[in-house]
Amino acid sequence: MHAMQYEITLPADYDMGIIRKRVADKGHLLDAYPGLGLKAYLVRERGQDGSPVNQYAPFYLWHTAEGMNSFLWGPGFRGLSNDFGRPAVRHWLGAGLAEGSRTEAPTSATRATVRLPETADPAEAVERALAELPTNPALHTAAVAVDPSRWELLRFALWRGPAPEDEPGTRYQVLHLSRPELDRLPSGRHW
Repeated sequence: MHAMQYEITLPADYDMGIIRKRVADKGHLLDAYPGLGLKAYLVRERGQDGSPVNQYAPFYLWHTAEGMNSFLWGPGFRGLSNDFGRPAVRHWLGAGLAEGSRTEAPTSATRATVRLPETADPAEAVERALAELPTNPALHTAAVAVDPSRWELLRFALWRGPAPEDEPGTRYQVLHLSRPELDRLPSGRHW
């Protein structure tokens, strides 16, 4: 599993209805994309859920590297880059996945990242993060991943309804969820 996200920060007075329409018109295009576990079409709106910015920030869990590469070098990402400028794409190696109830579509998401100190054992930090994955009944899907170039640990979760107040990290609204190969992503630890 590979985790990936890019963030497009928009002007404070940007009409977020433009992003909502874009997702409504194009979100379904990845609903059957080969190699994609899930794509959560995420937004943050200035003044909501503590967000200081307007932002479009899709988050992906890829089942295959080939699918991820096909997307990044293909027309979808090229079109986004033509419309907003080419964003920096963050990438993490998947370490584990937790499944919640997937009977309803998620409406919110959280993403928390933490840099691992040089003295920290990365394997122990990942094991701890996996053990701390949420078991809340509102959980849809949660993932742990690591960026070994920065030794940064990522915890991402999708929620049915509002994210729990005690859940750490940046909060997002989910506009659409494409999940063509979500059921092919293995649960639990990925090594």
